[in-house]
Amino acid sequence: MKYKHLFFDLDHTLWDFDRNSAESLDELFDTFQLADLGIASAEEFSRHFIAINRKLWADYDKNIITHGYIRQHRFPMVFQALGIDESAVHADLNAEYLRLLPQKPHLLESARELLDYLKDRYTMHIITNGFAEIQAIKMDSAEIAHYFTYVVTSENANAKKPDPLVFQYALSISGASVAESLMIGDNYEADILGAKSVGMDTVFYNQVGAIVDDQPTYDIRHWKELMAIL
Repeated sequence: MKYKHLFFDLDHTLWDFDRNSAESLDELFDTFQLADLGIASAEEFSRHFIAINRKLWADYDKNIITHGYIRQHRFPMVFQALGIDESAVHADLNAEYLRLLPQKPHLLESARELLDYLKDRYTMHIITNGFAEIQAIKMDSAEIAHYFTYVVTSENANAKKPDPLVFQYALSISGASVAESLMIGDNYEADILGAKSVGMDTVFYNQVGAIVDDQPTYDIRHWKELMAIL
């Protein structure tokens, strides 16, 4: 068996961020009576939020902005995109979102089946750029924490994907060698190019079939494909 250690990204890879976020935003829409501000529906609110939040996290991965910037600006940006005066953003909106979101349990299709298949075959870890305290709650809510030996965050690594330092830190604390390690994630730049920079083999969880220049070791659209490989 070539690989001994599997390193997974969490959000959008195992944990269904978009579904969990949409459920949380639906609750916020009702709690804060956002329809009264002129927002047409919870679906419209969620659609704008997910697009803006994804762009902000991409900027964070590139060191353009900070965690704090995301927390402070994402809801005002959503309101602005919806044509609502951003001064109408309730001060507790982001705090309530951060309370609700990690309590949601939904995983992406076949993710739990995959983890059950792999658990006795490999030592598994998480590498995430998400907030450490939030990611821990997410994993507990989804009941997947027990599958993983180490959870590496940008906070405890003092760097974030795609910085090679994150992957070097993960290899160091897990006692894994590059040759026996495989990085698995949905973010081509952060997960795939980052891991390749230290020589790790990679699995690009490429649900939309994106065309990329620098090929990963494996390019898959469904977790059943990974089970066939491993």
